Amino acid sequence: MSTSFATIPDDGTPLRVVVVGAGGMGRAWLNTVEQSPDVELAGIVDLDLAAARAAAAAIGRPDLPVGTGTATLAADVGARAVINVTVPAAHHPVTAEALAAGLPVLGEKPVASTVVQGLSLAAAAELSGQLFMVSQSRRYNRQLFEAKRLAASLGSVGIISAEFFKAPHFGGFRDAMDHPLLLDMAIHQFDMARFLLDADPVSVFCEEYNPSWSWYRGDAGASAIFEMTGGERFVFTGSWCSPGQETSWNASWRISGEHGTVLWDGDNDPTLETVESMGATVAANSQDPGQEIAGSLREFVAALRAGSNPMGQVHRNIMSLAMVEAAVLSASSGTRVSVDALLEESYRQAILAERDPGALEVLKSWPSARTALSAA
Repeated sequence: MSTSFATIPDDGTPLRVVVVGAGGMGRAWLNTVEQSPDVELAGIVDLDLAAARAAAAAIGRPDLPVGTGTATLAADVGARAVINVTVPAAHHPVTAEALAAGLPVLGEKPVASTVVQGLSLAAAAELSGQLFMVSQSRRYNRQLFEAKRLAASLGSVGIISAEFFKAPHFGGFRDAMDHPLLLDMAIHQFDMARFLLDADPVSVFCEEYNPSWSWYRGDAGASAIFEMTGGERFVFTGSWCSPGQETSWNASWRISGEHGTVLWDGDNDPTLETVESMGATVAANSQDPGQEIAGSLREFVAALRAGSNPMGQVHRNIMSLAMVEAAVLSASSGTRVSVDALLEESYRQAILAERDPGALEVLKSWPSARTALSAA
């Protein structure tokens, strides 16, 4: 089992990339790529060529090459990496195609539609020897890093809570999802909790519901209590159809430890109160992880150049999707769900479903799913 990957030496020129997906999020990525000194946009892939051409024109590059095949267009334009900004259902086929073509991938979250598919992509990354990094963009926030630094002064941390209340009218695929809050948004807070605690999920009890006024087809509200590997509890409660007094997109956080508490409203610098400090605001440090997708893009390129393991490396990131699936399973069953049990069942299903002989051999070589993911 190896999570090392091929590097791309820094020759002084930007890394040529193709972006796959020309929808709303794809356009946000196209703008970020265009503004980054680390990469050069070489082409846009989309099944709808008119959408790809329109996206190219929107960034002032109407002559940019477009195509419907990721590996084909990447080869045609000499791209060295792929940014996958497709809808979640397309994450697995697009990323698998790119990895098989010898191309490292930076993909939008979630890693795939299911943990089963995520395990398949982890195996595909091992097989290809290429980096697959998932962009959990809300990790890239200076204030989040500062909250983690301040929490180190609390002694033993026992409880982290996140409250998320927004009312966005997206339209499109989110409105039709079965679990729009948990899968498309709460995964950010679940992943941020893993970062803050340096811990992974053990079990969860969750309730999911849809308020009567909700404009989503699936459940737009949820509350979940996770046990984490250090014995901590992470409590999430939120709604995607709650107008008025809305929280930050990052949520509102409380980190509670034996010596005090850190509060972060998601938009401003966090504050620390201990028995000694009594409400003092501590100046932020200078650590700069970059901001959201620009930060994840910067780390992706840096990891490829240096061979370092980025935060969103696929093996590490699957645990965030496992938190979502476990929460959904708990809500549907009305029981507490073991994450290890979910991982092992997903691992069994991944072996049964895998159609790539090489990836299948990689999967079979793992002692267990938890062992493979923890080794990264």
